[in-house]
Amino acid sequence: MVEVELGDRKVAVPKGGLYDRYRMNTDLDEVDRDPRVPSVDFFRRMPKTKVDSPIGTTLTPNFYYRSSSARITLLARSRAIRTRLPAELSPLEVAPGLGLISIMFFRYDVCDIDFYTEAAVGIAVRPARHGRLGFIDLLAALKNDQLDSYVLSLPVNTDIAQIRGHDAYGLPKWVTELDVDIDTDRTAARVANDTGGTDLSFSAPTPSQTSHPSGRRVSTLVSYTTINGAWHSTLSQTNMLATGTTRLPRDITLRIGEGRMADDLRSLKPIKPVRLDVVTEGQIALHMPIPTSVPTPA
Repeated sequence: MVEVELGDRKVAVPKGGLYDRYRMNTDLDEVDRDPRVPSVDFFRRMPKTKVDSPIGTTLTPNFYYRSSSARITLLARSRAIRTRLPAELSPLEVAPGLGLISIMFFRYDVCDIDFYTEAAVGIAVRPARHGRLGFIDLLAALKNDQLDSYVLSLPVNTDIAQIRGHDAYGLPKWVTELDVDIDTDRTAARVANDTGGTDLSFSAPTPSQTSHPSGRRVSTLVSYTTINGAWHSTLSQTNMLATGTTRLPRDITLRIGEGRMADDLRSLKPIKPVRLDVVTEGQIALHMPIPTSVPTPA
């Protein structure tokens, strides 16, 4: 490991890794030679921009050249969801009184800030500033692979991911032991709590995967956070190269243990899983947050 500066903080990163060598300005030709990376064409069409941020001057987007992920979508009562949402945001409902929550696991094998894993408990929300009916927002989200969310928990397993996520993006990140293993046969993950026990764990057969040409199927996720008291939105674009879905999944094992993620999930009072989405091969462009306006609560 080697110590590097991140704004006014110092953090240890892998010596000779992508962040140590390039500080976010990664050489795409170098990455293209990595046998784990299928292609860098998706990123060549997306030049980086230098921006000021709470962690100092940085480049955006953050590129994830090889990633995999799993998302379990569950039904939950809107009444319980609203107890965890800021007053400015509204749940995205599939029926009156029923909203959607999700548990997500991510594995980033090749990334501008090096390998790390991540998990999340999030709430699907209506897009900020939308005045149309919530059902129309739901149809648009499903049709266009575009979701808006508010994240309650976002543990990671490296210090640089925690500092960037918390300080620059305003996300509820902390560092813990976090294992994510995703292949074409099985998807499994475990998040440890402060004592080394299980906070949250998950396993299931991986849905049958369908391959897509690069750039053909790109999903977007917008997350809302507050930074220094002001609302911001963060755009994440996923280039899905191999993905699959199981609706009304039955063969899943979800253990809700003791910890911050478990507490957040229990507070939402989930009813049942309705969908499992797994991306065994993907790429991500994560943009820096931008100020956004949301309705002021009455």
